[in-house]
Amino acid sequence: MLSSIVKEHQGRQSAKRDELENKRKNAVVAASTLTSALVDHLNVGVAQAYLNQKRLDYESKQLNTNITTFAKQTAQWLQLVENFSQVLKEIGDVENWAKSIENDMNTISSALEYAFKVGQET
Repeated sequence: MLSSIVKEHQGRQSAKRDELENKRKNAVVAASTLTSALVDHLNVGVAQAYLNQKRLDYESKQLNTNITTFAKQTAQWLQLVENFSQVLKEIGDVENWAKSIENDMNTISSALEYAFKVGQET
């Protein structure tokens, strides 16, 4: 009787050990699956952040190129406006000179007419 109780006890212990071993294996598999899922989830975020950073780097380089081009174009426009302004000043100077010459010619013409009239009267 004692030996049958011992055998029964050993059988239950063996069954419990087997059950515990199965549960341990299932827990290890579940932990491994969970770890893989977490790592995959984190990797997706990291990969997305990396792609965003690459896109931002590319766009910042494009923006820098555009800014440089815009600065050059702005300098060219400023030079053109400055040249145009200078030409307008010169035109104003020429117009002023022409008016001065015209006034001088009118004065000379008036003087000649007066001299002619005085010469005819005498």
